[in-house]
Parts: sequence; structure tokens; C-alpha cells
Amino acid sequence: MGQVVDRTTFTRRDRQRYRIKVQRCLDSLEELLRTYPFPETEPMTGVEIEFNLVDPQLAPSLNGLDVLETINSGEWQTELGRWNLELNLPPRPLPGDQWRQLEHELLDLLAGAGAKAGDLHTQLAMIGILPTLDVGHMVGEAISPEERYQALNDQMLNARGEPVRIDITGCDPDERINADFETIIPEAACTSMQLHLQVAPSDFGRYWNAAQCLSGVQLGLGANSPFLLGSQLWAETRIPLFEQACDVRTPEFHNQGVRPRVWFGERWIDSVLDLFSENARYFPALMPLTTDIDPAAQMREHGFPELPELTLHNGTIWRWNRPIYDSTGRTPHVRLENRVLPAGPTTVDMVANALFFYGLLRTLVESDEELWRSVSFEAARENFRTAARHGMDAPLYWPGTGWIRPDELTLRKLLPLAHEGLARWGVGSAVCDRYLTVIERRCVTRQTGASWQIGTVAALEDRGADRFTALHGMLERYLCHSAANEPVHSWDLPG
Repeated sequence: MGQVVDRTTFTRRDRQRYRIKVQRCLDSLEELLRTYPFPETEPMTGVEIEFNLVDPQLAPSLNGLDVLETINSGEWQTELGRWNLELNLPPRPLPGDQWRQLEHELLDLLAGAGAKAGDLHTQLAMIGILPTLDVGHMVGEAISPEERYQALNDQMLNARGEPVRIDITGCDPDERINADFETIIPEAACTSMQLHLQVAPSDFGRYWNAAQCLSGVQLGLGANSPFLLGSQLWAETRIPLFEQACDVRTPEFHNQGVRPRVWFGERWIDSVLDLFSENARYFPALMPLTTDIDPAAQMREHGFPELPELTLHNGTIWRWNRPIYDSTGRTPHVRLENRVLPAGPTTVDMVANALFFYGLLRTLVESDEELWRSVSFEAARENFRTAARHGMDAPLYWPGTGWIRPDELTLRKLLPLAHEGLARWGVGSAVCDRYLTVIERRCVTRQTGASWQIGTVAALEDRGADRFTALHGMLERYLCHSAANEPVHSWDLPG
């Protein structure tokens, strides 16, 4: 939700006008998809990475605005929490060695931003959930002061009508978080890497279906969020935390089956229009800001519309694989936004995760045997939740194989498919080898960011440290490894 929001209160008439306008946008989008000559262009990708900020004691630092001002770069922006920043990397094509260059560019950006943050006694941390967060940090004063965040907070709480309840139990039932919060600030504890891929509208349904199939594998191999508020919970605790932090349903609406705004979905699709139609059908407005833009008139005059109401509405529905309509360039386009993965642990790990995903997508989409025709949507959704809970130990269902762990599935079947897909994209062979080898070694060692964090905290506790001290000791080691850009499979545990 990147649009400018200059209001925090809305009337009943605002909501009525907005609903009508969203439907007009949807009608124009349907016409656009039917009639517009979308060009066949080189596949463009994009990356957004969310960061935590920590002070010299490794507690969350609330000086995000000061750090942003010091960095002074349009690629960086605020996020919901004062201890967060987001980096938006410029779009780039997939072929050649573009993603090897991206790794170098990202390392340079982080070095420059890190040095400037260091002048303010602040450090950047790429990790799914900051393990040194405590309840005292999760207060309204920690929300960034921009009006759009205040408006979002107010509208979500008004819709819910009661405090935000976070209730997550780990694999050990003694490890549990059960707490109420008066704001949506728990959402700020979740930091992710978001992958974008521009696709032809006619192909979008197949790409989204394939991405849904892969979400469980992505979490199993990329989990990096095992600790929240001092408790060891899921391998990727970010998943249930984000779902609960953004849940505007009361328990009664939940029991009635009302759809959540953080949503895996409920069926395979044929078109991107299916998802935008679901948005309009199932989800009331959170931010009913209506413009004077007439999408039908824009279609007649310019050939394509902006659809601001539809895109704003879409930005308040957090699908794990989300459709994006973008009209900011010379021609409109649609793209897939994959929101499954956490931030970190390192730049090389994140690039490896991205290319593994892009390669598999291409192969699955172009396969004559469409994978999603051989697995139920419920099985794909269960894979997603099981992987979030158990990480590398998750039993996933895969057609033709049955139940299998994500590391075994990757080594036996998926790595060759990822190589094949990247070759079809035109990615250089040296680039494929570098990053897919990182995935391979992670599977062989069975060490993810989550398993390393858990193992390190356990080792420090075995030495006599309490949980608070162990988490700080773990994070200190984590930040050193991350800054060195050593892939997580190579990180040592304390002896």
C-alpha cells in the first residue's frame, strides 16, 4: 500500500462511493484484458527487502526516520514500524548475469546505508523477526508517524472492534505467545523479501497457480523466523504472526468463515481477473479514498486506465502471492508479487532463493502436465502451513512422490527443474551454478536461518545462558555472518 493517504477518517458515503468505483475499475480491467495489445517484452523482475534497525544493545532502534534522512536515497522508504526500513531495487530483466550484478549492487547499497546508519549508532538487520523484540517495544508510539500508517491502524482496529490478539504455540506447547495489543504494531515485527515477476496477462493464471504450489517448498528451504517475544515458535513464525496481526475479523466472523485479509486463497484460477474479482466480492474497503479519475474515459482517451481505487484496495489485501496491476510506465502490465519469504539471512541466500523460485516457475508453467491439476488446492495450502511450522522437517505432499521433506524433494526433483527454467529464461550458466549450488548445499546440510538460530540459542542455553542472553548472543553472531555474506549453510554453531 504505497499510495499517499491524506485522511484518517471516512464517512459511510465514502465507503459507498468507493465500492462503486472499485467495480468500475474492475469493469475497465476486464475490458483491458480482453482488448489491449499487451506487448511481448523481456521478463522484468523486482525485489523489495524489509529491514530491522537495532541499537548498540541489539534492541530495536526507533530512529528509522533519522536513518532514512541520513541515507538520503529514493530506493529506501519507511515501513509501519519505526524500527523498519524498506529497500526497493530497480526492476531488471532475468537473462544473462543480471542477478549476479544485483548481488553486488545490493552489497554496495547495504554497505553504504549501513555506514550512514552506523553514524547514528544503528545497525541494519536482515532477519524475518527480530529476536530481541519484547512486549515493551510493541506500542503505538513505535508506529511510523506518516498519516497512511495511522489511517491503516485506525481503520483495521475499527473494523475489528477489539484489540489485536496474537496467539501462537510452538512445537513445544510450553513455548507460546498469547497477548493482546492495542495497535497493529505486531505486523511491523514481520520483515520479508518480496519478489516481483512481470508476466503476460494471458499467462498470469498459470504463474499464480505454480507459485501457490511452490510456497510450501519456499518456506521449508527459506525459513528464518523461529523466535518471537522470547519464545521459540514456528520455523517461519512470520506467517501466523502476519495473519493474526492483520486480521480484522472478530472471533464470530472467523467462525462464520469470513475470509481473512492475509490470505493463501481457496482455489486455482484461470485469470488475474479472478483474484481482483474476489477482492471486490469478499473484502470491504479499509481505506476508501476515491479519485475523480474515470477509468472508462481513460480507456477511450489513452488506451489504458490507472485504476487507483482497485490498486489501493488490492494493497490492503495481503495474499501470499498477490496480483499487481501497474500503469506507471508507457504501457500497463500485470505482475506476480511473491510475499512468502522472510528477509535474510544474507544477500547471497536471498538471491539464491529468488532464482530457485523463478527457475521453477518457468518450468512448471511450461510443462504439459500442469502441476496444479494433480494436487488439490487444500493440499497446497496445507503444505504452506506445515512448512511454516516445521521448516526443513515438514512433510509435504508432492504429486507423483507422495509425502516428502522439502530438502529431499529439492535434491531429487526440483533442482534440475530450476536449472532448466533458468536456462529458458536465458540466465547465464555460471549464475545458475553459483546460486543453485547454495540451495543444494543448504539441502545437504539441512541448515536454514531458522535451524541455525534455534541451534545457536540451544547451544548458548546449554552453556548456562538464560533465554534473553542467548537470543542476544545469537543475534550478535547472526549479524556478523550476515554482513560477511556467508551463505547460511556454512555458518558454524557454537562449540
